[in-house]
Amino acid sequence: MDRKKELKQQFKETSVEAGIYQIKNTIKNKLLVGSTKNLKTLNGIKFMLETNGYTTNKELQKEWNQYGRDAFTIDILEKLKKDDGPYFNEKEALLALEEEWLEKLQPYGEHGYHQKK
Repeated sequence: MDRKKELKQQFKETSVEAGIYQIKNTIKNKLLVGSTKNLKTLNGIKFMLETNGYTTNKELQKEWNQYGRDAFTIDILEKLKKDDGPYFNEKEALLALEEEWLEKLQPYGEHGYHQKK
């Protein structure tokens, strides 16, 4: 029973890292850039894609089904550096970082799964 308590405590102490990720179709060389408050959720995104349950981007899901998981890579592009200052807003900082990556990688049209704003 002590082991169970120890594991629970260890889980609580594990830091949650926010960041930017990309899902890349290596056959068509297309990208989806996204952000998450918890990079561990990438396993959940992969699971949703594998079970045809990824509703966030239907085109990506369609191509995942067509080419299979071996045609895709999922990578962390950058982890959000947290600021302990009183004015730091994680959500806003994450969105700004995502915009920087979208600007840098330009994953639009035939190069990505995003629609130009």
